[in-house]
Amino acid sequence: MRTALRALAVTAATLLAGTALSPTAQARPEPRAPEGFVSLRSVDPTIIQEMRYTTAHTFMGERVDGYRQPVCILTRPAAQALHLAQKRLLRQGYALKVYDCYRPQRAVDHFVRWAKDLDDQTMKGEFYPLVDKSRLFEDGYIAEKSGHSRGSTVDLTLVRLPALPTRPYRPGERLTPCFAPKDERFPDNSVDMGTGYDCFDTLSHTDDPRIQGAQRANRQFLKRTLTEVGFVNLPEEWWHFTFKPELFPDTYFDFPVDRRSVGRH
Repeated sequence: MRTALRALAVTAATLLAGTALSPTAQARPEPRAPEGFVSLRSVDPTIIQEMRYTTAHTFMGERVDGYRQPVCILTRPAAQALHLAQKRLLRQGYALKVYDCYRPQRAVDHFVRWAKDLDDQTMKGEFYPLVDKSRLFEDGYIAEKSGHSRGSTVDLTLVRLPALPTRPYRPGERLTPCFAPKDERFPDNSVDMGTGYDCFDTLSHTDDPRIQGAQRANRQFLKRTLTEVGFVNLPEEWWHFTFKPELFPDTYFDFPVDRRSVGRH
């Protein structure tokens, strides 16, 4: 009898252990960046980083899925090219400031879900005041895939040195159109590019003829500086540049924006 009871106890313990361990056993480890990705700060700590998607100051009005820490991650060739551009700019009294770098696919999926929710127009007054939200896909502002997820694309601007501090966004504050005069729109320590970052408007097209004077000169200065080190500008967004040739031209990654994703590199 005692032998039978011991056998039953062992069987029960085994079943309980299996039940307790099964969630862990079935859980998939968080993906990490493959060789070839680095933290931009490890290549050039002087480039200013204002990683917008870790904050609520986005066109969605909330932090974006997959952005766990405000760290710029890029493929090493792209990061090294930015370092070269930064060295040239520092001699002229300017610095680069990045808004977004590698973007996980889960973040793009978040954009898509938001764009399909036509009732959520919390940030329309700043980021897309003249665009009907129902047209975001048709007009090309939102897509189901992004070159950022391949790791060699960056959104950035120029800052005149010494860089002035910028205040944080306060959720619920009054919104001003992203194409308003610089002293009226949300404060940014960058040079005047004619619109703010992530402005869903044709005025954001790099060579829009309505952008003239110092604003046009600033856009051309940024474009020329980055073109010289191997980046290609997206004509619809003055801030969007992709380093060519891409290290991963056909792969859309989904590891989180987190220092641990590139820790071993």
